[in-house]
Amino acid sequence: MPPASIRRRALLLGMATGVVAGPALGQAVEDDHLLKPGQFAWHPERSPEGPVAVIVSLPDQLTHVYRNGIRIGVSTCSTGRPGHATPTGVFTILQKQVDHHSNIYDGAEMADMQRLTWTGIALHVGGLPGYPSSHGCVHLPRAFSDRLYAITRVGTVVIIADATSAPVEIVHPGLLLSSAAEREIDGELQAKAGQKLPVAGAAAPAGPLAILVSSADKRFVIQLGGDTVASGAVTIADPATPLGEHVLVLAGAGRDGARWQAFRHGQEAGGPPEPRPEQIMARVQVDEAGRAAIARHLHQGALLITTDLPLTPDRQSGSDLVVISS
Repeated sequence: MPPASIRRRALLLGMATGVVAGPALGQAVEDDHLLKPGQFAWHPERSPEGPVAVIVSLPDQLTHVYRNGIRIGVSTCSTGRPGHATPTGVFTILQKQVDHHSNIYDGAEMADMQRLTWTGIALHVGGLPGYPSSHGCVHLPRAFSDRLYAITRVGTVVIIADATSAPVEIVHPGLLLSSAAEREIDGELQAKAGQKLPVAGAAAPAGPLAILVSSADKRFVIQLGGDTVASGAVTIADPATPLGEHVLVLAGAGRDGARWQAFRHGQEAGGPPEPRPEQIMARVQVDEAGRAAIARHLHQGALLITTDLPLTPDRQSGSDLVVISS
């Protein structure tokens, strides 16, 4: 294989000239409705800037890439085979290496490795037979993986789900706030709207910010870089109505309030319809200490996650930075 620097230069040249990779590396196509194994569609011009979110759909064996709430790419993938199931949940990228070899599976090549857990789950280049075949990782075509690697960073959110939906954009005049606190937090958002998520070794912010809200526990937890920095009681209006399984990514702020990209995941087939994200935002409030912690750490790309299940220790892992598992 050519050195990583040569591969990266070739990628940039191909992206600039519109060169389409051959089938062995992955094949770019215009029609993304009927993708064959190894094929992908990539249109970064649809949304040149903004927070990136990756959604892996296990039933469809597809990986979707959204930037600022707009889908810019979709690719076939291969996830864990029977006995090596790919875990579902909400993850953040912990580590990136262009050239990586597995320390679990006899030094197997894992090009463009983007680590999701310290126990061996990652996005990387791999085989694509058209069905789940990996040891738990998410295999991607090389040409697509190169492009994805170029736009993600440590802290980018990756949702692996049994059911997914396209994101919706909502604007809400506060973040789990009482009306008295909204102006103060909006000021923080205005000041920090351009702040980026950290890269490895960055001094600040300390890491991905995740705000978890459980209707079962009537409790919230604020994690920063995998560590719990605040927790407390949460007040939920109409508590008999489920919140649903949602992930909201903070895209920025404007005069009308915070802009969020909302993703739904984990909805059971045939289950009751889940409420819209803006309805959830209007129903949930945290206490004054929680609001102060949010204001202190808030930055673009922060996550708000709702669940109707308890926030038990087995659903969270500080060392792995698994935000929440399904």
